[in-house]
Amino acid sequence: MSLYATHIETVKQRFDAALAATGFDSVLVYAGQPRVAFLDDNPYPFRVNPLFKYWLPLTDSAKSAIFYRRGDSKPTLYFFQAKDFWHAPVNMPEAEWQQHVTVKVISDLKQLESDLGSALKDTAFLGEYFAQPVKDWQVKARNPQALIDHLHFHRAIKTKWEVSNLREANHLAAKAHLAAKAAFFEGKSEFAIHQAYLDEITMRESEEPYNSIVALNEHPAILHYDVYDRSAPAESRSFLIDAGATYNGYCADITRTYARETGFYADIVKAVDDAQKAVLAEIRPGKSYYDLHVSQHMKLAQILSDFDFVKGDVDSIYQKGYTSAFMPHGLGHFIGLQVHDVGGFMKADDGSEYARDDRHPFLRLLRPIEQGQVFTIEPGMYVVDQLLEAHKDSTDINWAKVDQLRPFGGVRIEDSVVVGADGDNENLTRDAFTKLGEAQ
Repeated sequence: MSLYATHIETVKQRFDAALAATGFDSVLVYAGQPRVAFLDDNPYPFRVNPLFKYWLPLTDSAKSAIFYRRGDSKPTLYFFQAKDFWHAPVNMPEAEWQQHVTVKVISDLKQLESDLGSALKDTAFLGEYFAQPVKDWQVKARNPQALIDHLHFHRAIKTKWEVSNLREANHLAAKAHLAAKAAFFEGKSEFAIHQAYLDEITMRESEEPYNSIVALNEHPAILHYDVYDRSAPAESRSFLIDAGATYNGYCADITRTYARETGFYADIVKAVDDAQKAVLAEIRPGKSYYDLHVSQHMKLAQILSDFDFVKGDVDSIYQKGYTSAFMPHGLGHFIGLQVHDVGGFMKADDGSEYARDDRHPFLRLLRPIEQGQVFTIEPGMYVVDQLLEAHKDSTDINWAKVDQLRPFGGVRIEDSVVVGADGDNENLTRDAFTKLGEAQ
């Protein structure tokens, strides 16, 4: 069987189990439709329901839907093609997935309602329903949480087809990252760097999986910086780029940091990169992701000590909370159909969850590591004055060193990893750069 054929069989099995466990016989997964701005008729960029593209690699098929009855050999795709002279029609080129679904082309959602008839009343609906006629459809349940929980828990284990899409998304993003890196060393503005990124992979900004972070000089200290100065600075000292790409609806999420000159800041970038590589080597099934997160904090404590940012041994630097001031975010998150993919806190498919940790409230992943999971590893080190304010009276912190780092903002390195059986993990990100000739 092909990778996709195996994938859709897995999706069917997961839906069968979820429907049986939650008392539903059938499900209707609605792709969604664009929303318009307040007091306007101009729509926001369309984002397809992730559970829709879990079945099919269709990301721009607004108002389409998938109907699946438990145990069926094939789902039915109601593919929406409006009779509309205002907009270009959504095309459906020949592709393998069409062999595994029954396709019914519709131009009006009432055709779907008529075709399903009374079956709609016994169906669980998954998706947005803010607009007519979907809002008034008489279904058995709308977005039942138990059904969603069951599906989300198992989505954490990726099929080989999903991994192949993530691999390609990382290849695209890595190509664009190299173009952005070149633009940085040419002294271009943040805006021009981002344009170089998009140009390299011929992608519109609305097609990116998230707003790119393109940050020069002090700006890496703003964790989700996405302003993009239009003018190039007189001096470009540092460059942090956190940007991705999509392929068949699957997301890449890559961060790299560059120093213009050798010396103090470049040495810190290398130290964070080395620490990240060390944590990557610790990934094994059965290990807690939380333990990886703490391990990264201990390595950051070592960096803070080695570079004379903070006095004390590694354990005391961590216990006093200094590492959290320099790296407030979590080590990473699941990635797949969504950048911050679902299920990171779930204990089981019944919806039970691990308690959030007060010490590390922004950590998005608490589950034990399993073969087939795909997640990011993204340590950082920043000068965030708002966080350092809590330690303003500390004599442990070398404030002169903090001031030395401040003009550079900070550092972050991010890769996506597929968990193997016993340490034979696949680093989707570093492999992509290596294949493009960028030593990692």
